[in-house]
Amino acid sequence: MQQCHTGLCLSVYIITFVLGFPANVLAFFTFCKKVRQKPTPIDILLLNLTISDLLFLLFLPFKMQEVMNNMQWDMPYALCPVSGFIFYMTIYNSTFFLTAVSVERYLGVAFPIQPASIFFWIFSFINLSIVVIVPFIGSKNTPNATLRHNESTSTPPVKTHKDVCYENFTEVQLNVLLPVRLELCIVLFCIPFLISSFCYINFIRILSKLQHINRRRRLRAIGMALGTLLVFALCFGPYNVSHIVGFIEWKSPDWRDMALLFSTFNACLDPLIFYFSSSAVRGTVGNMMEGVRSHLNTYISRDTISGLWGGVSKTSKDKEHTQEEINAI
Repeated sequence: MQQCHTGLCLSVYIITFVLGFPANVLAFFTFCKKVRQKPTPIDILLLNLTISDLLFLLFLPFKMQEVMNNMQWDMPYALCPVSGFIFYMTIYNSTFFLTAVSVERYLGVAFPIQPASIFFWIFSFINLSIVVIVPFIGSKNTPNATLRHNESTSTPPVKTHKDVCYENFTEVQLNVLLPVRLELCIVLFCIPFLISSFCYINFIRILSKLQHINRRRRLRAIGMALGTLLVFALCFGPYNVSHIVGFIEWKSPDWRDMALLFSTFNACLDPLIFYFSSSAVRGTVGNMMEGVRSHLNTYISRDTISGLWGGVSKTSKDKEHTQEEINAI
């Protein structure tokens, strides 16, 4: 059974939620406004990526509860495949939309993005349906077999697959799950990563030769490309490597939950990509910072004026008190 260190996993989940949720909500409203006014391919792609991240973050509390309960599933079991499906589907959705962003940047021309976005959702939905199906494969026989085993051996009850979520797979379930995981690794990670690498490497190569583009803007674009590739590799690489190792060893690796933490952290790194990829997001962040700065200046000015008036008032009273003492003498 896989183990996830409670302190480490819970810390990553909480940091991801606290940082990622408000940042993605801000990006969501920014892209919604931009798409209503004047939609561009990059805005539509980033809006879909934001929606995917928000779905992921909304279901992240289920993982928090699971970790706090020592990886035991004490919620209604129907929520296990549903939350797992959303959790993993949104992870692979991110790889698709990050790949599409790299293609859009490389081509530099508008092409029909709306149908492509819908296709990404449907394709991820179909491939990740295995998360909902596998827990119920052979489940009808498991409780009875366990019960007969306990009665015959007079040993303490053995935990069934419903005591944990998406763990303790039977041999029948592994025969279905492990090959599908390998397919997910190849189709939903390796191919998108190769496409992204090709597009961004050529994007950087072409951009470095264009001298008419402002140097600051060129460096920002190159940094965005390198940063996206780095996020792609670090966040999704370890988890997908666990699929390959699992297929070779024919079991789920014990460190799979640890590898999943990297994918989890992606939800609070995507807003950085939004910031460098969209002028609308940069404008929204700039306006927010300006508003905060304005409120702080106003607050400080009021305190300063209040302090000055307080000082004047205090000085006048001190003078009156001193004069009274002189008259008394």
